[in-house]
Amino acid sequence: MSASLSLPRIAVIGTGGTIGTDGRHSLDFVEYPDLGRRLEIEELLGRYPELAAAADLVPVRFRAVGSASIGPRDWLELNELVHLVATGEPARQGIVITHGTATLEETAYFLNLTLKVSIPVVLVGAQRPANGMSSDAGLNLLNAVRVAASPAAAGLGVLVLLNDEIQAAREVTKTSTYRLETFRTPDLGMLGYADADGRVAIYRSPARRHAPDTVFDVRGVASLPRVDISYSYAGADGTEIDAFVQAGAAGIVCASLAPGLVTPDERDAQLRAREHGVLVVQSCRAGSGRVMLRESLKRAGIVAADNLNPQKARILAILTLTQTSDPEAVQQYFEEY
Repeated sequence: MSASLSLPRIAVIGTGGTIGTDGRHSLDFVEYPDLGRRLEIEELLGRYPELAAAADLVPVRFRAVGSASIGPRDWLELNELVHLVATGEPARQGIVITHGTATLEETAYFLNLTLKVSIPVVLVGAQRPANGMSSDAGLNLLNAVRVAASPAAAGLGVLVLLNDEIQAAREVTKTSTYRLETFRTPDLGMLGYADADGRVAIYRSPARRHAPDTVFDVRGVASLPRVDISYSYAGADGTEIDAFVQAGAAGIVCASLAPGLVTPDERDAQLRAREHGVLVVQSCRAGSGRVMLRESLKRAGIVAADNLNPQKARILAILTLTQTSDPEAVQQYFEEY
């Protein structure tokens, strides 16, 4: 029996991003998104012979694009692909998805709410191009494979791996433009480490509902409801909210002032949106802490986003709208997921 047959079989789905891009030279850390070369997943995996000692890898092509090009239609297709790969033969013990960091947290949370597979699914990216000096691409990829192959990762929902740190899809967010330690979980912290000794060390588990134990199943769904995000600032007059209603939004997430406040003009625009039957969710631009369900929000039929940041609140709103638009029912989802 060959050594590879005794290793866990891990599928690696490529979507592109920095981790799958070569810059023009080893110090191109800025212009590569526009001027670099995208790698297909087979070429990326071939760069790192160390991966062969960790798992029997099955490359799967999906996209070779920057993550700014990935949105809801791609999420639906990726969701279908993950289910197909997870149920294929021979069996896979885990799935790694390479992804650009700009929208990685959003793709991860969408999958965290929609996947119906029990094997670990780990999203991984990089802050420096694959051919860059001191690139984090190779080690991040190796650690993601190790996490996807680890029994310790089972039952935690979709995970995110960068910089040796294992994060929960619901809670993690990108906090810096270029730093390697950009992915953070405000307030609650990471789940564990993928360390240099090869150990996957988990110290806590997510408490909110996650894949595969969710009510959201979008297999076979062709499109998703439109939900937009309006950003609050001193003196905001609600123009964004009115424009999103006119554009046909089914829901609007307000990235409000901390601790969950909008300007008087924005509140008037929110009420106009509610009169049009648009779901309104109050999140917060601060990036940390809960938006609480105050009486004024309840009376207006506005949903409090708990501690979800605006981009995560948008994803949960999109999926709840496939079930209901009743604010009380939607509020319950925000308290469970």
